[in-house]
Amino acid sequence: MGDPAGVGPEVVVKALADAEIANLADWILVGSREIFARTAAEVGAQLPTGVEFDNAGDSGAEPFAMGQVSAVCGTAAVRSVERAVSLCMEQRAHAMATAPLNKEAVVKGGLPFTGHTEYIAELTGARESRMLLASEKLRVVHVTTHVPLRKACELSHERVLRTIELGYEALQWMGAADLRIGVCGLNPHAGEHRLFGNEDADTIAPAVEAARAKGIPCEGPLPADTVFLRGVRGAFSMIVAMYHDQGHIPMKLLDFEHTVNVSLGLPIIRTSVDHGTAFDIAGQGIADSSNMKSALQLAAKMARNRYS
Repeated sequence: MGDPAGVGPEVVVKALADAEIANLADWILVGSREIFARTAAEVGAQLPTGVEFDNAGDSGAEPFAMGQVSAVCGTAAVRSVERAVSLCMEQRAHAMATAPLNKEAVVKGGLPFTGHTEYIAELTGARESRMLLASEKLRVVHVTTHVPLRKACELSHERVLRTIELGYEALQWMGAADLRIGVCGLNPHAGEHRLFGNEDADTIAPAVEAARAKGIPCEGPLPADTVFLRGVRGAFSMIVAMYHDQGHIPMKLLDFEHTVNVSLGLPIIRTSVDHGTAFDIAGQGIADSSNMKSALQLAAKMARNRYS
């Protein structure tokens, strides 16, 4: 459901009102049935008759204001996440797709929280997780995400290598025909032979060589200011970014409406929209469901490829 005061319920019901999306899987809507039904009526969307409802995190009976940060909504959103994770871990579901929640609202509800990816990793007992952004044009997996930039620069050979491995595995679940991976450098011009730092030569390059020794077709470290262009032009199917903004900025510029957030390193499949709760337009019926459709499509595709 996401945060019920945001656009989450709206983009969910609009996406599932599309027959093409509805027919991709047997869908379970986790969250307040009342809120989903009310939202569908407000936007004139017809939910598929076969949709199952699970009222985890039900906030339908508790008052809240649309477009406002509230502990009630933050708690409802995170309880829905917890329930969806349980359904996947119990193998009652093959994948989960999340609508946006608001970190401040979750924290106001009393839960320390830095993001979906990290929290789902904790719930599933995963020792590590990575964030992947995927669109039809390109995919980017991040070595680090929600950490201070200063800390993100403290790279380790093992983490870079593991990120490449997880990205390669994800490409196969996505059914990608091209498995070539480009690996970003950290410093300008990938260090330019140590002129601008040693991290590229001492940490990233050895990780790339180790990945290649394992049979993973990858190249790097490459200058970040050109590698994304090369990827879009077909040189790579996936880019490994060293930190959050290095990967997020080009992906959101490239295809904001259809870029999907995917959590890697988990025992379950999880996709998500790559936008926020959009409190400024919540409740107005004007939210675009394109990104949610993409998230649902990718979740179903990855589940089929992984479990077939």
